[in-house]
Amino acid sequence: MKGKNKKAERRLKIRRRIRKTIIGTAKTPRLSIYKSNQGIYVQLIDDEQGHTLLATSSRALGIPGIDVAKARRVGEDIAQKALEKGIATVVFDRSGYLYHGQVKALAEGAKEKGLKF
Repeated sequence: MKGKNKKAERRLKIRRRIRKTIIGTAKTPRLSIYKSNQGIYVQLIDDEQGHTLLATSSRALGIPGIDVAKARRVGEDIAQKALEKGIATVVFDRSGYLYHGQVKALAEGAKEKGLKF
């Protein structure tokens, strides 16, 4: 499998490097992003307990496909759910994706709704 998909290998290498330093707790969970061709997915994770506290996606919101506007709506939705649950601060895990386009829009949408990174 080595060498077949250099872009995916590069992302996984960056993801591992990021995950060495970012750890989510119950008070400040890790906001993790995953993108596919079908949608964008985001979770708030407590790494100490190994639990997903909250999750949402473009598919769960009923907006199929993926673009910058839909990513922003997903970010706003996760921020709203987190604030309702009493979570105001998170650590941002971009999962090896570049902080550009959809990832940036999701982060900005969450920040606009009051979530602190």
